[in-house]
This record gives sequence, structure tokens and C-alpha cells, in this order.
Amino acid sequence: MSIVTKEDILKVAKMSHIQVHEDEIESLRQKLETVLTYASRVQEVAAAHDYAHKNVNILREDVVRKSDSDAIIACAPEAEAHLFVVPAILENK
Repeated sequence: MSIVTKEDILKVAKMSHIQVHEDEIESLRQKLETVLTYASRVQEVAAAHDYAHKNVNILREDVVRKSDSDAIIACAPEAEAHLFVVPAILENK
């Protein structure tokens, strides 16, 4: 049984303002069905695994370290008053 019908293809084409010829419908139907079947399978696999701990922040203490700002500024193409000079990107109006 197909999960995508010819009517589905025509509806999506109409909503997308895409002209679809009669001879393209079956190919598009098969491709869309393949994509939807794959997406469904991905959801099944994700639901079967516990991803609850995947996006957990790892907190650590902030550590203050000394750095040699003179060496960093020396690498800049242009510097002024011990600051990087960058091109303006906003216009004053």
C-alpha cells in the first residue's frame, strides 16, 4: 500500500507553485515515499535509544590565565591604541 498518492503529489505541487506533468507524478510519488519511509525509520531508531544524556552540558571551573596581548596585537593586520582595527560594516545615518 502506498503512503503517498497521486493526489498528495498534486496537492504539494499546487501548494509549492510547481507545475508537474502527468509523466512525472509516479516518479515523484516514489521518491517522496522513499524520503518519508526513511524519516519514519529514523524516528523509530531514535525512539528505541535513550538519547536523554546526549546533550548534557559539562560544567567546569573558569580558569583565568595570563596572556601576552602584545603578541596577539602584533599579529593584527592593523591596530590602533592597542586594539584591532576592523572595517566598518554599519553605516551612520
